[in-house]
Amino acid sequence: MNSNVQASLLEQYGPREAMEYDVVVVGGGPAGLAAAIRLKQLSAERGHDVSVCVLEKGGELGAHTLSGAVMDPRALTELFPKWQEEGAPLHTPVVEDRFLFLSERGAMQTPHWMLPACFHNQGNYIVSLGQVVRWLGQRAESLGVEVFPGFAAAEILYSEDGAVRGVATGNLGIGRDGEPTAEFQLGMELHAKYTLFAEGSRGHLGRQLLARFDLARGSDPQVYGIGLKELWEIEPSRHKAGLVVHSAGWPLDSRTYGGSFLYHQQNNQVAIGFVVGLGYANPYLSPYEEFQRYKTHPAIRSFLEGGKRICYGARSITSGGPMSLPKLVFPGGALIGCEAGFLNVARIKGSHAAIKTGMLAAEAAFNALAVGRSGDELSAYPTAYEGSWLKDELHRTRNFKQWMAKGLYLGSLMVGIEQKLLGGRVPWNLHHHSPDHSELKAARDCQPIVYPKPDGQISFDRLSSVFISNTNHSENQPIHLTLKDPTVPVRINLPEYAGPEWRYCPAGVYEFVKNDDQSDRLQINAQNCVHCKTCDIKDPTQNIVWVTPEGGGGPNYPNM
Repeated sequence: MNSNVQASLLEQYGPREAMEYDVVVVGGGPAGLAAAIRLKQLSAERGHDVSVCVLEKGGELGAHTLSGAVMDPRALTELFPKWQEEGAPLHTPVVEDRFLFLSERGAMQTPHWMLPACFHNQGNYIVSLGQVVRWLGQRAESLGVEVFPGFAAAEILYSEDGAVRGVATGNLGIGRDGEPTAEFQLGMELHAKYTLFAEGSRGHLGRQLLARFDLARGSDPQVYGIGLKELWEIEPSRHKAGLVVHSAGWPLDSRTYGGSFLYHQQNNQVAIGFVVGLGYANPYLSPYEEFQRYKTHPAIRSFLEGGKRICYGARSITSGGPMSLPKLVFPGGALIGCEAGFLNVARIKGSHAAIKTGMLAAEAAFNALAVGRSGDELSAYPTAYEGSWLKDELHRTRNFKQWMAKGLYLGSLMVGIEQKLLGGRVPWNLHHHSPDHSELKAARDCQPIVYPKPDGQISFDRLSSVFISNTNHSENQPIHLTLKDPTVPVRINLPEYAGPEWRYCPAGVYEFVKNDDQSDRLQINAQNCVHCKTCDIKDPTQNIVWVTPEGGGGPNYPNM
């Protein structure tokens, strides 16, 4: 919300109610919940009471959680050594890995002995990360963490000396015209001695912190992917619990980074997804249509035929790796999990890293609170990361995305050399040189892509997909997909880049439509937004800024 508008509302309706905590955690995903749990564990172990709350913008924990997901249980085992006895929803151990290189009609499987260790999944589990998050939430509340789902942190609060002193939740009952309605309620302030930000990829508040404290100085530009996922119930004869299938190649060309996953869960369900690096050049490319086209490949269709699609969703993926990690701490708080970018892109895994960084930040915060500190930098957190197994793991795969961005064939060769032959122990570092939005070429320099019409059985249109994501926003609220300059889409993006907004969005939010005088305008269907943040990342003019809608809005994934 515009700061002047907020100030006017505070003058008219304020002051806001405030609650005081030792630690406020923004985001109820694996990182945020692990941090809250670890704080309460230490509080019980050492007899020093610490008050902790978690804010989650989804209507319930897990509602906005989307991941593949194959989970490495290493960090979870550190957090809960007896997680199996305690009923953690890790039910399907990986029993087989397959990696396919796809051509338009063919599939070549890489022999298992040729796969680098980062592609091996022995000891890992196929999970619904949403279910894992809900389980972590139950553990957190049983330890005394206050969890507030449906409350979106919309504003960072600062003390007079510039340190973060907490957050404020968004106002409720603001109409589409920006004016308070009869249901208006001011947001609430949550004050903390330390605030941990765990919003996930491309966090709205995290972006503000990066700018205010210059946290990215000295780091490579952050780069991203978009991950699209569907959950299917397939024929029992086509199902093999514990089977993990990854692919590279078709339908993407060899110059475009991306790949797929197909994970056989329990109960005849498979999670199928497609990832496209957002550094792609051709503005005619549509990640959504590439995903739908991928499913029609004979090697993939054979799993899905006769099955039923249950759920759909999409999410951006912070994939720059350790070369793009920002400074993790600032006065009064820290970045954890995918908010900072702790994804191991080579392993296609981030939940273990999220849990581990949440724990490390929690330990630093607890030790600071125990000696009476507050509002300063938790320098023990990045120090602990530097000495952790996670740092070693990420360091070994630090060049993966950079090599693969050079093309499928050269990238695969060099990743094989680095990871299979040298175990990631190489003396060179490859760097990301530019943000994703700057890689988009002018439409006149690119070949249009003609995508097949969806068949309604294996491939589907956007709106039917959004329907099964259970996405909902109050129609009478301000559009949360804001434009710095409303003339830019038609004045620049449409003639220069062929209007890429409607292609890169996986939810049908953006449409170019005709006015009565046949002039063009960009229509924003904000109710469709699945909170993937792709528009915020890929818009070539960086004119779109995703801001927090009312808490509880967005997708409602049951088990993604």
